[in-house]
Amino acid sequence: MAASGGRVGSLFVRLAGLSGASAVGLGAYGAHVLKPKADLEHEQQVFDSANKYHFLHTLALLAVPLTRRPMLVGSLMVTGMTMFCGPCYYYAMTSDPSLVKVAPYGGTLLIVAWAAMVL
Repeated sequence: MAASGGRVGSLFVRLAGLSGASAVGLGAYGAHVLKPKADLEHEQQVFDSANKYHFLHTLALLAVPLTRRPMLVGSLMVTGMTMFCGPCYYYAMTSDPSLVKVAPYGGTLLIVAWAAMVL
């Protein structure tokens, strides 16, 4: 396994910190802004899913420095999180489905990132 130090490892740990902070902030937004609006039930479900995946993959980012190919795994993980969670958050906040078609590609990248951890 690769050493946990180094510039690449530090980069992904810092990205995990930013991602975690944004996940907490967005979670608070979902709980205090979206939840009170009963007419946004579907949007709330989408938001909750995005937030759950955002948190889970933020924790996974912390393990990226321990992989053999941290730049590959981390890049796939960050891109997948952005392409999956981003459109879901956008839809939940705006009810505009125009970006939702990007989410499956992000989900696929997340699967590939997890698989790349074993390379």
